[in-house]
Amino acid sequence: LDMQNSVYHLTLSLLAVAFLSSFGSSMLYGYNLAVVNSPAQYIKEFFNRTAVRRNGTGLSHDSITVLYSITVSIFAVGGLLGSLTVGMLVSKFGRKGTLVKSTVLVFVAGALMGFSRICGSPEMIIIGRFITGLHSGISLSVVPMYLGEIAPKNLRGFLGLMPSIFICIGVFIAQILGLHEVLGKEEHWPLFLSLVVAPTFIQLMLLPWFPESPRYLLIERHNIHATITALKWYRVKANIQAEVEEMQEEQRSLSSVQTISVCELLRDQTVRWQVITVLVINAGMQLSGIDAIWFYTNAIFENAGISVTQVQYTTVGTGAIEVIAGLVGCFTIERVGRRPLMIGGFSFMGVCCAGITLSLILQAHVPFMHYVSVACVVGIIAGFCIGPAGVPFLMTGELFKQSHRPAAFIVGGSLNWISNFTVGFVFPFLQMSAGAFCYLIFFGVCVGVAAYVYFIIPETMNKTFVEISQMFASRNNCELETEPMTQSLFYICICSFENM
Repeated sequence: LDMQNSVYHLTLSLLAVAFLSSFGSSMLYGYNLAVVNSPAQYIKEFFNRTAVRRNGTGLSHDSITVLYSITVSIFAVGGLLGSLTVGMLVSKFGRKGTLVKSTVLVFVAGALMGFSRICGSPEMIIIGRFITGLHSGISLSVVPMYLGEIAPKNLRGFLGLMPSIFICIGVFIAQILGLHEVLGKEEHWPLFLSLVVAPTFIQLMLLPWFPESPRYLLIERHNIHATITALKWYRVKANIQAEVEEMQEEQRSLSSVQTISVCELLRDQTVRWQVITVLVINAGMQLSGIDAIWFYTNAIFENAGISVTQVQYTTVGTGAIEVIAGLVGCFTIERVGRRPLMIGGFSFMGVCCAGITLSLILQAHVPFMHYVSVACVVGIIAGFCIGPAGVPFLMTGELFKQSHRPAAFIVGGSLNWISNFTVGFVFPFLQMSAGAFCYLIFFGVCVGVAAYVYFIIPETMNKTFVEISQMFASRNNCELETEPMTQSLFYICICSFENM
């Protein structure tokens, strides 16, 4: 069987794992990004009432703004800490095992936020947001790592963007539930925050029945029979010999089968440009301004002149466009490649950021500029969901081999969350001080990342992990040495399994 031309079809088991892992983990990230948007005023009032009850006086406007900004951005602090634990967790428990065991965090966080008003404790909301951030920091790296390792190379892009679709779906669900007619009333906001436990419970019930990553089982655990069993589960009737041989080639190309640390990754000259690429695309993903749009959608639309009664429905409309754009990216990535989605997505976002600045400056003189502002916000979201929402995580997994992959996700995830926190905390103050011109910062970031992808990053579509490493070898001024393929114990095991 020719390894270069082997093509595998999407199986029900692959689709089920992608759905379950994304539904119970990635979707919660999107949900938690947007869930604080609709009940913002109710949460601020709860903070103020609690201060009156405790101290006899209410909070100033600036104090409430700071406290609410902490509530929003503490999610990113938890995400940062969660991302730092990924390497240790996936090496000890595996990819699937980490997803299953981390669900306990969601149940604890849901309970804290759900009972916060009954207990009269704003601290429970903040701690709950922090713990949901921990879970998202873990799952945001582990889900694409898991799916990237169980997917054949011709489906890695499609399955790799599944988490980003569910992130968009999570945002959309939060926007729908946040409508005044649903859970957008003052009495419902604790339930609104705690609903994260529902999809996680479904994941906890079903995901343990599926196998672990075959690459993890082979390269890190050296479990031959479990590897072949997992591959046969995910490939069904396909001939898996070529894929096992490709894993063996990757294993022989590793200087060590042990998972390296972040410090070792940063010092490794053979992956220097891969590390730089991960830093650029992950920082650019958050500093593009998308988190400012998601965290403060209602406030942005109000500043754009949309009436208060119409803001929530406009926000829901943007959520629907997110999901559609995500689906477009998912179903086109294996045709057009990673680079066009990244370059096109970031470039379009940059144009829309400049458009928001222009429209906000002119809206006092040109009435229809209100609609241009809304269109630009929608454009930023659509451009992001088509490519930049998911491709950075996909490429973080593709650019590294097994020994370097967990450390790469720690680096990318950490920078992702640091940037997320920075935008979430600083944007309200940046908006107050710079006004419409604050979006020009995001314009510069988007254009810069698009240019970097165009000039530096090669296309990784339909390439094995070893082939991708070889593409970067010349840029890193190094050569990869691999031993010739030989028939091994795996071939014997495969034959025995096929005859069973």
